[in-house]
Amino acid sequence: MSSAAQQEPAPLQVALAGNPNAGKTSIFNQLTGANQQVANYPGITVEKRWGNFQLGETQVALLDLPGTYSLTPFSPEERVARNALLEDNLDVVVVVVDSTQLYRSLVLLAQMMQCGVKVVLAMNMADEAQKAGQKISLQALEKHLGCPVVETVGSKGQGIDNLSQAIAKAAASNNHPILNLDQGLGAAIDRIGSLLPEEMAKSPAKDWLATRVLVGDTNIEERLKEKNGSPTLFEQAKQARQALEEERGKDIDLTLSSAYFKFAGDVLAKNLEQKPRADARAFSDNIDRILVHKFLGLPIFAAMMYGIFYLTFTLGEAPMNWIDTGFSALGTWITGLWPTGSESALQSLLVDGIIGGVGGVVIFLPNILLLFLGLAFLEDSGYMARAAFLMDRVMHRFGLHGKSFVPMMTGFGCSIPGIMATRTLENERDRLTTMLVLPLMSCGARLTVWMLLIPAFFAPAWRAPMLGFIYAAGILLAMILARLLRVSLLAGAEAPFVMELPPYRMPVGKQIFKKISERAWIYLRKAGTVILSISILLWFMTAYPKKEFYEVDHKVAQGQLSLSAEEIAGQRAYEGLRYSIAGRIGQAMEPVIKPMGFDWKLGTAMIGAFAAKEVFVAQVGIVYAMSDVDEENSDLRSQLARDYSPLVALSLMLFLLISTPCMATIALTARESGSWKWAMLQLGGLTGIAYLISVVVYNVGKLFV
Repeated sequence: MSSAAQQEPAPLQVALAGNPNAGKTSIFNQLTGANQQVANYPGITVEKRWGNFQLGETQVALLDLPGTYSLTPFSPEERVARNALLEDNLDVVVVVVDSTQLYRSLVLLAQMMQCGVKVVLAMNMADEAQKAGQKISLQALEKHLGCPVVETVGSKGQGIDNLSQAIAKAAASNNHPILNLDQGLGAAIDRIGSLLPEEMAKSPAKDWLATRVLVGDTNIEERLKEKNGSPTLFEQAKQARQALEEERGKDIDLTLSSAYFKFAGDVLAKNLEQKPRADARAFSDNIDRILVHKFLGLPIFAAMMYGIFYLTFTLGEAPMNWIDTGFSALGTWITGLWPTGSESALQSLLVDGIIGGVGGVVIFLPNILLLFLGLAFLEDSGYMARAAFLMDRVMHRFGLHGKSFVPMMTGFGCSIPGIMATRTLENERDRLTTMLVLPLMSCGARLTVWMLLIPAFFAPAWRAPMLGFIYAAGILLAMILARLLRVSLLAGAEAPFVMELPPYRMPVGKQIFKKISERAWIYLRKAGTVILSISILLWFMTAYPKKEFYEVDHKVAQGQLSLSAEEIAGQRAYEGLRYSIAGRIGQAMEPVIKPMGFDWKLGTAMIGAFAAKEVFVAQVGIVYAMSDVDEENSDLRSQLARDYSPLVALSLMLFLLISTPCMATIALTARESGSWKWAMLQLGGLTGIAYLISVVVYNVGKLFV
């Protein structure tokens, strides 16, 4: 048998396309089993994603395209989707539409048909359409369109097997569905298509390319010029465009848009057996009368966030204590493996470095999960889109786009996906502004710091308000800085806010579980890799070099001090830390950080925070493990409360909130903005502002306490 015969056939190339919030990513997850994030607001998918699944004996490579309303390349999502259709040699495109919004959704299908690809129409959210009383003949619709049509409920996995069969049917067919526009428009497109370069004239996407030339799409014109397109082509297109505009009395883009919507209207008129009830969205509309109320909306949103913060503290306290007790018991057991009083570098590494560092971060896992459980519920219920709508009125005054709310809310989880989600903003100035201020959203990494400091310094009744305050402080400062950027470095016109409000839906437990388990895995993986590595490095920096002679021993020997063995051990540990590499760095930093209320110990603990904010907690644990043997206050929070005041804690929280985004954030800002100057502005600007605010807060606060 020849080697060619032994080669496996190439995978079937299939793409999912659809409007934002049509449930496309849910279907992607069902087909591939991939743990992609699914949220009930537009713009969650901002880049191409691949997955694989088996279709009989055929391997399928599935591409999840960004959500887009059209293939007109005005936004980053539309450019990605259009380029994939024209360049990726796709075998089948599954157009996922919201069954409750067919008139609008079928416009994208019309454009796909013009691209000459083999199409499958997946009518998602079919259960909601049926509840609303909508009835449609699938067989008649399939015959009308000339492509397979299936109903699906992606969130529940319904219709996925039928969709797989439809993909196989479309791939095996030699037919491409054809879009017939009105006579005058169709004739102009045909005439321009005949003038395209030979390669493009033979392309299945000929009609789409000719349409874009007709409307004067500069991106397509540049492509044609690269392929030596005839000057006659552009002249003919210009003449046809002018003739149609004069004949119909409207812009060519409006003419084309009307043709697409006429197609959608004809499809529904001929195949819709029963229209949805007029009151189909009455439930959502009635709720919105309260939740999106002009005056009540924002206070209700604030109350919901406060409730999430309150539950994060109260429900998370017990499991956090269980984990803390477990790590303490593990440390005690490891310590017991060595003879009492003996010193061992390995013992110190395991107990003080790894357990003190990594364990100090892992104990906050319950709080992380509870916070993201609340946010996931708001997202999947459809409320988060309303929050974006409410916030637009506020954000617009500060120079931010309403859509900026989506990546900024994502930033509460992590700045990295938040910055990537800025691709959903069409205006480049809006993207840059949002990107630069987004690290001020208190991310999940910082939550571990707040969970350490707030209970240590503030009474239970003040804990939820303090957590709310720190989140609100970041948001308010982001707004102010955004306004300053939009009137200076990034001055320019602001794009209008357009966002669809999806109907309210009951969140699906499986999807919520996926989000929470994914967040837990990311957090634990980071604790077991990045934080573990940094904890070991920081332990070494706090443990070495070793001091040969201790001042406390000399003073005790000379009779200058009378201390117990425990007090002598504590003084020796304190001197040893000051003598270490980290201690020396902290002491060198002390003159700079002292105006904020910080001493060299806190300076030592902040060294690793630039790598990852959670490392601050790990380093505090290591510092106190290395320098403190106070048995009465062995708990880390008690030790911090003993050494510092609530005012210092507030100053520290503000500094860690505002300053030095982590290394990964800086690198991604440079990549997404296309320039390191923006990343350096972000790093230097935020750190300088953090220093100034912390100095002012601490020194003004001293006047009152």
